[in-house]
Amino acid sequence: MELSGNKVLAFVDDEFEDLEMWYPVLRLREAGAIVDIVGPKAKTVYHGKYGVPITTDLAFDEAKSSEYVGLYVPGGWAPDKLRRYADVLRLTKEFHEAKKPIAQICHAGWVLISAKIVNGYTMTSTPGIRDDLENAGATWVDEEVVVDRNIVSGRRPPDLPAFTKEFVEVLAAYLRA
Repeated sequence: MELSGNKVLAFVDDEFEDLEMWYPVLRLREAGAIVDIVGPKAKTVYHGKYGVPITTDLAFDEAKSSEYVGLYVPGGWAPDKLRRYADVLRLTKEFHEAKKPIAQICHAGWVLISAKIVNGYTMTSTPGIRDDLENAGATWVDEEVVVDRNIVSGRRPPDLPAFTKEFVEVLAAYLRA
């Protein structure tokens, strides 16, 4: 249980990609992490693109980055909504400034772009936001998972096993440092 008792924050809003939310959350919990689901409202059910529900623990404005060792942003259509919340951008910047691990997959790069933290990073994503990442200053590569300093990025659901394994390893290394 390499992450035993440590907390990871996961953003959510409606139309998240179901597998991209649940696979990493369950794997993080298997590794011993406490994963708090954080959305626009606390104790509220949000639904994925395919209807799978998840309930938030906290609202964005209640979350404190200092209480977490890492941040997870799932893909789907939710990132386009998430990046419009000032508290999402604030939290993302706080994690980044503290050099804490941040993982994003598929369209979740939009959140990091809007937080203005991707310049100079090598990243991957769904090819649909390649131009967005490059225009924000990132170098885009077509790989299942990319780790560049504190940012772990993945492309799409078939890459979840490799992506999530890397995120767990980056979190564990952060805790050992």
